[in-house]
Amino acid sequence: MKKTILYFLCSLLSAVVMAQPGKTVYLPAGATLHFLSPEPIRYVDISTKSLAGDLPLKNLFRLKWKDSTRTAAEATVTIAGETFIAQYHVLSGRGGTETIDIAPEDMRPLDISGVGFSEPQLRALCLRLFAKKPDQQLGRAKAFGLKGHLNHIYTAGDYLFLDLGYENKTNLQYTVDGLRFKIEDKRVTKAANNQSVEIRPEFTLFAIPEFSKGYRNIFVFKKVSYPGNKRLTIEVSEKPISGRLLTLSIPYRDILNADVISF
Repeated sequence: MKKTILYFLCSLLSAVVMAQPGKTVYLPAGATLHFLSPEPIRYVDISTKSLAGDLPLKNLFRLKWKDSTRTAAEATVTIAGETFIAQYHVLSGRGGTETIDIAPEDMRPLDISGVGFSEPQLRALCLRLFAKKPDQQLGRAKAFGLKGHLNHIYTAGDYLFLDLGYENKTNLQYTVDGLRFKIEDKRVTKAANNQSVEIRPEFTLFAIPEFSKGYRNIFVFKKVSYPGNKRLTIEVSEKPISGRLLTLSIPYRDILNADVISF
C-alpha cells in the first residue's frame, strides 16, 4: 500500500512539473519582446488575447501587449521550431530584455522521425558541398553562348543534393526568369501525351540571381524515384527580351549512383 501511495505521489509531482510553463520573462506595457530562434519557427501559441504577435522573419517572433490591456496580465507562449518546442511564462510589469535567445536549456526535442534535416542542417551540408571543387559533369548542355552542367549528385538521409552550374560565354548578362526541375518522358511521340511532373526544391543554398560569367548553386530535393523511361530535366530560362533557354537532361542511373554523404 505504501509503495502504491509513493508511486502515485511521484506520478502526480511529475505531472505538475511538466504542466509548469517554462522560463519567466517580463514584458512592460508599450514594449516589444523578440524571441530569436536558431531555426525557422513553425508554430506559435499565445494563451491570451491580451498579447499580439507576429513573425517578421522566419526565425524571429515579435510580441507585445495590446493597447486595450489595462491591468496586470500574464500568458504562456509556446514556440516550436523544426526540432524543438519551448514555453515561456510572460508577465507584465517591470522592464526586461528586449530580445530572448531561445537557448538549448529552454528547449524540449520534438519527435521528428521521418521529418528529415532541419533548415540549418541542410544549409550546413550545402555549404560543405559548395566548398568542394566540382569534379564531375554528369549532364551538359549548351546553346546561345550559355553552358550548363550538373557537377555532382549527393544523397544524405531522404534528400538529394544537386550541384548545378552555368557559364555565360557572351557579353550579355543573363537574368534568370525561372529554374524548373521536371520528370518527363525520355521519348515523346506525336501520338502520345507527354507526361511531365514538376518537382520543387526543399532548400536552395543561394538566391537565383542574374550573372555575367558564372553561376553555381546547390539544390536540395526529397528523394524521388521514377521508371527508366523517364528523365530528370533542368530548365533555365532568361527574362525577356532575349529569352535564352537551356535544358539539361539527367538519366535515372545518375540519380541511383549519387554519392552518399553524412551530416
